Amino acid sequence: MTEERSPIPETAAPKDRPRETLDARDLPPPQPLQNTLERLAELDAGTVLVQRNDRAPRHLYPKLSDRGYEYETVECDDVVTTVIWMP
Repeated sequence: MTEERSPIPETAAPKDRPRETLDARDLPPPQPLQNTLERLAELDAGTVLVQRNDRAPRHLYPKLSDRGYEYETVECDDVVTTVIWMP
């Protein structure tokens, strides 16, 4: 098994906050979007959510902006990682 490189250092996400990971790579649309928004609603505002997907979650971006979240997406190999946090 190969170890996945963390994309968090490549983003502006706070590095001193707790992190939660949501692996949505095997979920069909719209489950990644729904699961991500549900998980964000459950987390403390200081937690950074790391969503792993097989594609960029383009429909998620406007919903995150509307809710006041910052986010960055990093594509590496077969994994698209979107890091989401409250400023």
